[in-house]
Amino acid sequence: MPPATSKQERTYAVLRQRIVDGVYGPGHRLVIDALARELEVSQMPVREAIRRLEAEGWVTYVRNQGAQVAPIDAGSWTEATATLAVLEGYATALAAPTLTADDIARMREINGEMLAAIEGLDVLAVSQHNLAFHHVIHERCPNSHLRRELKQIEERLDTLRRSIFLYIPMRGRVSIEEHEALLALIERGADPLEIELAAREHKLHTVAAYEERAAGR
Repeated sequence: MPPATSKQERTYAVLRQRIVDGVYGPGHRLVIDALARELEVSQMPVREAIRRLEAEGWVTYVRNQGAQVAPIDAGSWTEATATLAVLEGYATALAAPTLTADDIARMREINGEMLAAIEGLDVLAVSQHNLAFHHVIHERCPNSHLRRELKQIEERLDTLRRSIFLYIPMRGRVSIEEHEALLALIERGADPLEIELAAREHKLHTVAAYEERAAGR
């Protein structure tokens, strides 16, 4: 029989992945006894997993309803994305000297795929290609702690971000143009601060577009 710690880790990993993947969306109830039966564990590993997820902000307790996947409201999304802008700007500046010609070529290829997805009205693919573009940069960032922070924030944002280009459709084409401008800075070996600010502003432009759309402007 696997030790209790293994059961707890496995249960935690399964529940967290389901939340990240959107299988359990915001507001989804996490019924302890039902999950225990499904995962073939006692209720204790499920309770411990839910406690960890609550501490990480993935789960919240609602009176008379129990544990639920935490909602992602527009205000939280804006704040988290603004934080991501700062971190991603710095990560891009650090990664720029390490990006190879193949990396640059791959990022331009992704931009092309993103444009095709826009023209094909495939909103989910637009979001996926946009993430793939930035992930090339993240993977080249030499600061491992920063890479982990970026991943955690991105996972927390993922549920709402999947629909962001549907909410602000014109942002997709502008985003591609900003990607190209960022690549041009990297290719010419621009000052790290200039690269950092360009990457930060790129992300903040999405926040501004979202806020304008939400305000009806």
